[in-house]
Amino acid sequence: MGEFVPSYLKLYEEGKLKERVELLKETLASCEVCPHRCGVNRLKREKGFCKTAYTVRVSSAFLHRGEEKPIRGATGSGTIFFSYCNMACVYCQNYEISQLGEGEDLTPQELANIMLYLQKEGAVNINLVTPSHVVPQIVEAIYLATQRGLKIPIVYNTSSYDGLKTLKLLEGIVDIYLADLKYLDESIARRYSRVKNYPRVAKEAIKEMYRQVGNLKLDHRGVAYRGLLVRHLVLPNDLSTSFEVMDFLSSLGKGLAVNVMGQYFPFYLAKKFEELAIRPSLLEIERVKAYARQKGLWLIED
Repeated sequence: MGEFVPSYLKLYEEGKLKERVELLKETLASCEVCPHRCGVNRLKREKGFCKTAYTVRVSSAFLHRGEEKPIRGATGSGTIFFSYCNMACVYCQNYEISQLGEGEDLTPQELANIMLYLQKEGAVNINLVTPSHVVPQIVEAIYLATQRGLKIPIVYNTSSYDGLKTLKLLEGIVDIYLADLKYLDESIARRYSRVKNYPRVAKEAIKEMYRQVGNLKLDHRGVAYRGLLVRHLVLPNDLSTSFEVMDFLSSLGKGLAVNVMGQYFPFYLAKKFEELAIRPSLLEIERVKAYARQKGLWLIED
């Protein structure tokens, strides 16, 4: 394979990236960016569930060397952590960012500057963490950065509570989807993530991501340049419905890349829930990994 060219560069050259910016901006006027569909006018500084108007808040941006090896490469993933979230998980390890909104408000132009800085520092990609509620602003920043030489893959790092219309407007812009699938039980999702219809929404979202980019593809360095990687955090007492999750993922296609994560710890409000106040056992985690392999999934363990 020759040098990979991110798909958004083709859209830019065809004049279609600018069109996507305008189409996505329209969704902010009566907000329908994510499944909450709050209907507020974020262009006029109104705020809904995500507490974000037009200016986005960023908590940090740096070369992340703690992601999966195909995502971080040798030099690190150019990670941008967006503040606030369209979910409210009681066990969130980044709750200061996602729930309390720590960070600095930035314009799309300032966000574009960060992307270009990370590329200059050697990032193998731009890794957008918790992007679901600020997609229009992100795409505007990508457009502005592309005008000034952005040319590395875009990673969309999401909890998968994404609007289908929004995801379809991301086709040809996002090269790598890094999607979290938390659980496939409606009552569990409502209790621990405070959102409606998570299983249905997340399954539809992940199906759309897979349709767009397919299985994870690596270059000669072992670095991902396109495809879908699904993360799944194993919760104690099978609250993550892990075996059902693996059944669903394996139904999408053989060889789909999955990271079964075993680092759960009862952060934030989790200790208020007896069933969440403990860590899963090593045996619980290994059983899920073994089942994933049995189902033909590509287990990313690094």
